[in-house]
Amino acid sequence: MRITRKIFNGWAVLLLCASVLLLMGASGDSTGQRFDRIGHNLMCTCGCGQILLECNHVGCTVSDGMRKELRLALDRGGSDDVVLAGFVAKYGPTVLASPTTTGFNRVAWIMPIVIFIAALVAVVLVVRAWKRRSPTPPSDSAGPASGELDEFRRRAREETSL
Repeated sequence: MRITRKIFNGWAVLLLCASVLLLMGASGDSTGQRFDRIGHNLMCTCGCGQILLECNHVGCTVSDGMRKELRLALDRGGSDDVVLAGFVAKYGPTVLASPTTTGFNRVAWIMPIVIFIAALVAVVLVVRAWKRRSPTPPSDSAGPASGELDEFRRRAREETSL
Protein backbone atom coordinates (compact mmCIF):
# COMPACT_ATOMS: atom_id res chain seq x y z
CA MET A 1 0.00 0.00 0.00
CA ARG A 2 2.83 2.40 0.81
CA ILE A 3 4.57 1.75 -2.49
CA THR A 4 1.42 2.46 -4.50
CA ARG A 5 0.88 5.70 -2.58
CA LYS A 6 4.45 6.82 -3.29
CA ILE A 7 4.03 6.00 -6.97
CA PHE A 8 0.65 7.77 -7.06
CA ASN A 9 2.04 10.86 -5.24
CA GLY A 10 5.03 10.96 -7.62
CA TRP A 11 2.78 10.82 -10.67
CA ALA A 12 0.44 13.41 -9.17
CA VAL A 13 3.32 15.83 -8.58
CA LEU A 14 4.66 15.22 -12.08
CA LEU A 15 1.22 15.77 -13.61
CA LEU A 16 0.73 18.95 -11.57
CA CYS A 17 4.12 20.35 -12.70
CA ALA A 18 3.42 19.50 -16.33
CA SER A 19 0.01 21.17 -16.24
CA VAL A 20 1.44 24.32 -14.63
CA LEU A 21 4.14 24.52 -17.30
CA LEU A 22 1.57 23.95 -20.02
CA LEU A 23 -0.69 26.71 -18.66
CA MET A 24 2.25 29.11 -18.37
CA GLY A 25 3.20 28.51 -21.98
CA ALA A 26 -0.37 28.88 -23.19
CA SER A 27 -0.93 32.21 -21.46
CA GLY A 28 0.05 34.13 -24.59
CA ASP A 29 0.86 37.82 -24.75
CA SER A 30 -0.82 39.68 -21.91
CA THR A 31 -1.88 43.32 -22.08
CA GLY A 32 0.95 44.29 -19.75
CA GLN A 33 3.55 42.82 -22.07
CA ARG A 34 1.95 44.53 -25.07
CA PHE A 35 1.87 47.81 -23.14
CA ASP A 36 5.60 47.50 -22.40
CA ARG A 37 6.50 46.49 -25.95
CA ILE A 38 4.49 49.23 -27.66
CA GLY A 39 5.38 51.83 -25.01
CA HIS A 40 9.06 51.21 -25.69
CA ASN A 41 8.45 51.80 -29.41
CA LEU A 42 7.02 55.29 -28.78
CA MET A 43 8.73 58.55 -27.83
CA CYS A 44 7.45 61.06 -25.30
CA THR A 45 6.44 64.25 -27.11
CA CYS A 46 7.21 66.64 -24.25
CA GLY A 47 10.58 67.38 -25.80
CA CYS A 48 12.72 65.27 -23.48
CA GLY A 49 13.75 62.87 -26.25
CA GLN A 50 13.09 59.81 -24.09
CA ILE A 51 11.14 56.62 -24.65
CA LEU A 52 7.51 57.02 -23.54
CA LEU A 53 7.67 54.51 -20.68
CA GLU A 54 11.03 55.86 -19.50
CA CYS A 55 10.20 59.59 -19.41
CA ASN A 56 11.40 60.58 -15.96
CA HIS A 57 10.21 64.17 -15.72
CA VAL A 58 8.46 64.75 -12.43
CA GLY A 59 4.83 65.46 -13.17
CA CYS A 60 5.18 65.17 -16.96
CA THR A 61 1.58 65.51 -18.06
CA VAL A 62 2.41 64.64 -21.66
CA SER A 63 3.78 61.18 -20.88
CA ASP A 64 0.99 60.49 -18.41
CA GLY A 65 -1.62 61.36 -21.03
CA MET A 66 0.10 59.30 -23.71
CA ARG A 67 0.33 56.30 -21.37
CA LYS A 68 -3.40 56.58 -20.67
CA GLU A 69 -4.09 56.77 -24.42
CA LEU A 70 -1.95 53.69 -24.97
CA ARG A 71 -3.78 51.79 -22.23
CA LEU A 72 -7.17 52.75 -23.75
CA ALA A 73 -6.05 51.75 -27.25
CA LEU A 74 -4.93 48.35 -25.95
CA ASP A 75 -8.19 47.89 -24.04
CA ARG A 76 -10.10 48.51 -27.29
CA GLY A 77 -8.33 45.44 -28.67
CA GLY A 78 -6.55 46.84 -31.71
CA SER A 79 -3.44 45.17 -33.06
CA ASP A 80 0.01 46.62 -32.41
CA ASP A 81 0.19 48.14 -35.89
CA VAL A 82 -3.19 49.80 -35.50
CA VAL A 83 -2.21 51.29 -32.14
CA LEU A 84 1.09 52.60 -33.51
CA ALA A 85 -0.68 54.00 -36.59
CA GLY A 86 -3.12 55.85 -34.31
CA PHE A 87 -0.25 57.47 -32.41
CA VAL A 88 1.49 58.39 -35.69
CA ALA A 89 -1.76 59.92 -36.98
CA LYS A 90 -2.15 62.01 -33.83
CA TYR A 91 1.46 63.00 -33.01
CA GLY A 92 3.26 62.54 -36.34
CA PRO A 93 6.06 60.17 -37.31
CA THR A 94 8.41 61.63 -34.67
CA VAL A 95 6.47 59.71 -32.02
CA LEU A 96 8.07 56.47 -33.23
CA ALA A 97 11.26 55.49 -31.39
CA SER A 98 12.78 54.05 -34.57
CA PRO A 99 12.02 55.13 -38.13
CA THR A 100 9.93 52.90 -40.31
CA THR A 101 11.58 50.94 -43.09
CA THR A 102 9.38 52.32 -45.84
CA GLY A 103 9.79 55.23 -48.22
CA PHE A 104 12.33 57.93 -47.51
CA ASN A 105 12.88 56.61 -43.95
CA ARG A 106 15.01 53.83 -45.41
CA VAL A 107 17.76 56.43 -45.69
CA ALA A 108 17.94 56.57 -41.88
CA TRP A 109 18.78 52.87 -41.86
CA ILE A 110 21.04 52.76 -44.91
CA MET A 111 23.13 55.93 -44.63
CA PRO A 112 25.12 55.02 -41.49
CA ILE A 113 26.25 51.81 -43.15
CA VAL A 114 27.09 53.60 -46.42
CA ILE A 115 29.05 56.32 -44.59
CA PHE A 116 30.98 53.74 -42.58
CA ILE A 117 31.93 51.77 -45.70
CA ALA A 118 32.92 54.97 -47.57
CA ALA A 119 35.09 56.11 -44.65
CA LEU A 120 36.73 52.68 -44.45
CA VAL A 121 37.51 52.73 -48.19
CA ALA A 122 38.92 56.27 -47.88
CA VAL A 123 41.20 55.24 -45.01
CA VAL A 124 42.46 52.22 -46.96
CA LEU A 125 43.19 54.36 -50.03
CA VAL A 126 45.05 56.98 -47.99
CA VAL A 127 47.15 54.36 -46.21
CA ARG A 128 48.04 52.69 -49.54
CA ALA A 129 49.03 56.07 -50.98
CA TRP A 130 51.28 56.73 -48.00
CA LYS A 131 52.87 53.29 -48.32
CA ARG A 132 53.57 53.78 -52.04
CA ARG A 133 55.29 57.09 -51.45
CA SER A 134 59.03 56.40 -51.49
CA PRO A 135 61.15 58.12 -48.88
CA THR A 136 63.28 60.91 -50.28
CA PRO A 137 66.99 60.34 -49.86
CA PRO A 138 68.73 62.97 -47.76
CA SER A 139 70.53 65.55 -49.81
CA ASP A 140 74.08 66.57 -48.98
CA SER A 141 73.32 70.27 -48.88
CA ALA A 142 70.40 69.93 -46.48
CA GLY A 143 72.31 68.97 -43.33
CA PRO A 144 75.62 69.74 -41.69
CA ALA A 145 78.78 68.28 -43.18
CA SER A 146 80.42 65.28 -41.57
CA GLY A 147 83.10 67.52 -40.11
CA GLU A 148 80.51 69.63 -38.43
CA LEU A 149 78.76 66.51 -37.05
CA ASP A 150 82.03 65.30 -35.54
CA GLU A 151 82.50 68.74 -33.95
CA PHE A 152 78.96 68.64 -32.49
CA ARG A 153 79.52 65.15 -31.09
CA ARG A 154 82.84 66.20 -29.48
CA ARG A 155 81.21 69.23 -27.86
CA ALA A 156 78.27 67.12 -26.63
CA ARG A 157 80.67 64.65 -25.00
CA GLU A 158 82.63 67.43 -23.33
CA GLU A 159 79.54 69.19 -22.02
CA THR A 160 77.85 66.05 -20.72
CA SER A 161 80.86 64.40 -19.13
CA LEU A 162 81.15 64.67 -15.38
